[in-house]
Amino acid sequence: MSSSAEQPAEHQSDQALAKRRHTYVIDPENPGELARLTMQERLITEGMGGLFPEGLTLPPAAKVLDLACGPGGWVLDLARAYPDAEVIGVDISPAVVEYATVQAQTRRLANASFQVMDVTKPLAFPETVFDLVNGRLLSGFMLPAAWPRLVAEGYRLLKPGAVLCLTEGELSLTTSPTLSALHELGTRVLKMAGRSFSPDGRHVGITPVLPRLLRQAGFQQVRLHATAIEWSIDTPAYYGLFKDCLMGLELIQPFLLGTGLIEREELQRQMQQALAEMQQDDFCAIWTLVTVWGQKPTASSPA
Repeated sequence: MSSSAEQPAEHQSDQALAKRRHTYVIDPENPGELARLTMQERLITEGMGGLFPEGLTLPPAAKVLDLACGPGGWVLDLARAYPDAEVIGVDISPAVVEYATVQAQTRRLANASFQVMDVTKPLAFPETVFDLVNGRLLSGFMLPAAWPRLVAEGYRLLKPGAVLCLTEGELSLTTSPTLSALHELGTRVLKMAGRSFSPDGRHVGITPVLPRLLRQAGFQQVRLHATAIEWSIDTPAYYGLFKDCLMGLELIQPFLLGTGLIEREELQRQMQQALAEMQQDDFCAIWTLVTVWGQKPTASSPA
């Protein structure tokens, strides 16, 4: 990825605009966030047992869109697994799209491409062109009012009979008292900022409403698939999700401190305590994800 000093003035301007307008709780162009998302994409795919939930398949020569694709791991993996498919990822960050494009070129995946787009706005694609529209962990930037618009946009872009697939999760359940307290602080802050579906700020709240959002948009045969990733200290997923958690806590500090609910020194103290607790021999943790997918009606199906 080029440094900002080496980039054309108009590209730097695009990046500045993206930073001003994005609604992410973590700056998507922070190099640490790029590394965290790259690792997290792999962990999710492994935890789900593949790129799709069981029962979801692609037609031959499918055209696929990945929403807020980040560093592009899912797009690249799908393009490699389905060489006859055309896979497009879109993301608000020009720097991230540039990084993902370089990865596709390096891996010689001509069927993978990336474009700069804001998925909270109408997308620059004609209607009824995609066989699958996919999105994973969009709640990091989606405001509640934006969700129905996003699902409706997915409906517009899909061919009749095609599928919208969304995967979201809640924060991990763990035996660390301090990490649990930090998670509670995070969900309270999201509620205060108007970024949560939770009625009381105790959780993010997106997973219970996803099926209804798809049905309200007109999708049929809406299905759910639950994934539970255990990352207790003696499990294969431990190190990856331990690192993901630590990086996430570090990167979300500006968002948490901006509320005034906690002072920097206290937040640092709690993070150090959580680090110690997560390395205890009896540490246990589970991260749950819910994948919801629905089919756009065919021409012969009732609306």
